[in-house]
Amino acid sequence: MKKLLSILTVLLFSVSTFAQLVLKSDPAHSRIQFAVIHLGINDITGNFDKAALTINANQKNFVNSTLTFSADVHSINTHVEARDNHLKSADFFEAEKFPTMDFTSTSLTKTKKNYYNLKGNLTMHGVTKPVSLTLIYRGSTVNAMNKKTTYGYQVVGTLKRSDFDLGPKFPAPMINDLVRIKGDFELTAE
Repeated sequence: MKKLLSILTVLLFSVSTFAQLVLKSDPAHSRIQFAVIHLGINDITGNFDKAALTINANQKNFVNSTLTFSADVHSINTHVEARDNHLKSADFFEAEKFPTMDFTSTSLTKTKKNYYNLKGNLTMHGVTKPVSLTLIYRGSTVNAMNKKTTYGYQVVGTLKRSDFDLGPKFPAPMINDLVRIKGDFELTAE
């Protein structure tokens, strides 16, 4: 009986191991972009140049997968150094105190082919809130350079900066409360 139990345990572990695929983003081909309307007339855009996405993919049923992504707040890049420094300051992100922006999924629901409603908890500026985003599977290909299968995923959504106490001194007519985000990620299996 003990031997049978050991064999079953090994088989269960093997099945669960093979059912999971851990995908990690390639830093050179991954970033999170954002856009916010300034003075009600113009989009100001930028990136978090250092961002990472990990998908613990359930190969049998992708909606049972878990996703996490993180961005280094110090990597914010709007192509204007003074603005980048202001965004890192206590007026906005307080990068010294809160150096990362982190997301952990709580559910994934397929809405149509290659599109998913991604729900989870986003922590930004020391505040954690539930958010709903869209995850888009962009496909896969074998990378000619490293011969690895590379998967493309995009995360899009809109956040309210006031939910995370970002820039409370700057009212919506100056800087809109809604911030559009788009994360583009190329991932390979570990």
